[in-house]
Amino acid sequence: MSIDFGRGTTGATNEPLAPLCLIGANGAGKSQLLQLLAEIFQAAWHLHAPDEERDSANDEILFDLTYLIGETDEAKDEVRLTRALKGKSAGPIEMFKNEELIEPGSDAFGRCLPTLVVGYTSGENETLSLPFLFSRSGYAEDVRDTALKGDRSKKIPDNRMVLIDYGTNLEVLFASLMLGNKDVRENLLSHSRLGDLKSCRCSVRLAHSAVPKASKAKAAETGRKGIQLTDELEEIIDQLRRVATCWHLDKKSETYTFDFYISEETRKAFASFWDTSFDFYRSLHKLALLNDLAIPKSSRERIKKDVKNRKFASRLAEPQQEEMVFGFEEVRFWHEDAKGGSVDYVSLSDGEHQQALILGAYAMITDRNTIFLLDEPESHFNPKWRVKFVQRLLEMTGSRGNQELLLTTHAPFVPSDMRREQVLIFKRPRESGMVEVSAPSIETFGATFDRILETCFDIRPPNSEIAEDKIELLLKSDDEVAVEAGFRQLGPSTGKALLADHLRKLKKKKS
Repeated sequence: MSIDFGRGTTGATNEPLAPLCLIGANGAGKSQLLQLLAEIFQAAWHLHAPDEERDSANDEILFDLTYLIGETDEAKDEVRLTRALKGKSAGPIEMFKNEELIEPGSDAFGRCLPTLVVGYTSGENETLSLPFLFSRSGYAEDVRDTALKGDRSKKIPDNRMVLIDYGTNLEVLFASLMLGNKDVRENLLSHSRLGDLKSCRCSVRLAHSAVPKASKAKAAETGRKGIQLTDELEEIIDQLRRVATCWHLDKKSETYTFDFYISEETRKAFASFWDTSFDFYRSLHKLALLNDLAIPKSSRERIKKDVKNRKFASRLAEPQQEEMVFGFEEVRFWHEDAKGGSVDYVSLSDGEHQQALILGAYAMITDRNTIFLLDEPESHFNPKWRVKFVQRLLEMTGSRGNQELLLTTHAPFVPSDMRREQVLIFKRPRESGMVEVSAPSIETFGATFDRILETCFDIRPPNSEIAEDKIELLLKSDDEVAVEAGFRQLGPSTGKALLADHLRKLKKKKS
């Protein structure tokens, strides 16, 4: 399959954010394309820096991908990343910059790859998340092995793959609201009519029944009988203790409880340890990765085997709240209409959670040459929020360089805010079963939703099927009384206008 992403040879755009929108019916191949892009860059990073991406979720994928990338917006190089068959199996990955072969392991190879690959999915069974979970599992195992067997002072390199999903919701939100600038914080909460963050409680449980305990020898060596930590993780816990409004340690269960009452002084304290909201998120997420230890080893091995064998029927289970090593117990916001003047985060709707997560993630990840892969980011939004989604992303753009954002959707709201060159229509005809990708035949920017539905989904006119069948029957009827009764039942639509014309003809014929 060959896809032209519509960026041309220069990739030039004057827009601060120019996402690519993949639109089409369920099963048309949109999510699979995002997954393949994630797997391509994961495989390339694993080849180049196996200490950062510790494994590849797909060693057999064949591809020929050309893109533009550069250290400045003005100076961009054309890069071709490819892997072809060699005999009967997949050959090596090769990179060409301006047609010059670049060797893996060289500085140039790393500079020609996306700095970060950020994935988002709102679903429970989305294939896009699997290469990211594969990456996360490799990082967690590296931390575990270093803590138990290696040099605990060793710094574990961060992953290049970053998964943002419901499980990371509070990590993203807390980091964004603590260290994001004032404009970001206000834009992040305005859609939910919330005030600023009021308070937060999180806990770290290192010795409980859900996770394996350390051997007596290891406990004597490190002073911990529960989960063994690297020096980096010990430092993160110490930093949380130092910025907390109050904290408590239950020595029997090695459980730390941190309470934060949020003020500008609290934010200054956090800023003394973490430079950016993304730095803080990374620290929280490293603690959250310890939750994998509460998942049976058989489950972890099963998901890795399924990914390697291209089976996507299920995903890695998550431990219950009481079994988590790290988790948030309460996050409260100021709210003038609420009893007591504040509300708990859990009282918000799925759409409010989803929008805060997506906008927060996009606001905090400003690294140059990042690629965002968002699978149905507005799936839980009401129509009004869907109409405003692209505008809200624009409000979060801020200072960033040469980033790319691809998103999938089933709705006409997002394409109406994008130029034709930014929209790709996906179809998979039953006859061939092959994915077909094309550009819209109309200019999508500013187009009405019914025109986009017609162009992208072949819905003509945009009525529900029951109403459309009823209109068709009435248009064929010569019973003036029945036609008039049916006409009065219909709401405004093209079908009703056609029916009005039919009714006039019937009355004229009768007279």
